[in-house]
Amino acid sequence: MTILCVDDEESILDTLDMILEAQGFSTVRAETGRQGFEQFGRHAPDLLIVDRMLPDGDGLDLCRQVRRSSTIPILMLTARGDLDDRVDGLNAGADDYLPKPFKVKELVARVHALLRRSAASRGPAPLEFGALRLDPSRRSVSYDGTPVELTALEFGLLSALVAAPGQVFSREQLLDQVWGWDWVGNRGVVDVHLSSLRAKLGDHDKTLIRTIRGLGFTLGR
Repeated sequence: MTILCVDDEESILDTLDMILEAQGFSTVRAETGRQGFEQFGRHAPDLLIVDRMLPDGDGLDLCRQVRRSSTIPILMLTARGDLDDRVDGLNAGADDYLPKPFKVKELVARVHALLRRSAASRGPAPLEFGALRLDPSRRSVSYDGTPVELTALEFGLLSALVAAPGQVFSREQLLDQVWGWDWVGNRGVVDVHLSSLRAKLGDHDKTLIRTIRGLGFTLGR
């Protein structure tokens, strides 16, 4: 993960580099708001640490700029720590506020907490297999960049296969995962929905979703 640090004090930037890199993060640094926004666009960081007072303006302005296009967590780090300043920072889009001088353990704990909350809010990451892309959070599928409209059952079947490419799923396993363990009926319903799924994906030669005779189905060529 990459963390962008924006502060006009080189000693603070050096300290942040040392602390964060020791935690396994990559760091990018900037000394002005303008540089910070340029680095934000260039590196797409996972978290922003920004000083309230910058040579070319208020760190709040950088927070507002970033918030127009991103939901990354922002930690405001500043010598101005009274209540009104903290409220201003949060209202400008900061997620947390840590006054200087700060304790290393507290900084590290706040960074990890912000990143955990950010990861939780994003939900499951998209799954990809070749030209196939499935986004569980948006419940969307595309193949070779083209959106594919699926029913709920088709989406469930494809999700199971994409989550474990190469694994062979029996009809019973797919019924348990997609229809539910208490489903009662003809196992052939799996074949019907897989046939429809293949048609929508253009998998007419059955090389994307393969049938393994006597065993079941798998995703893979």
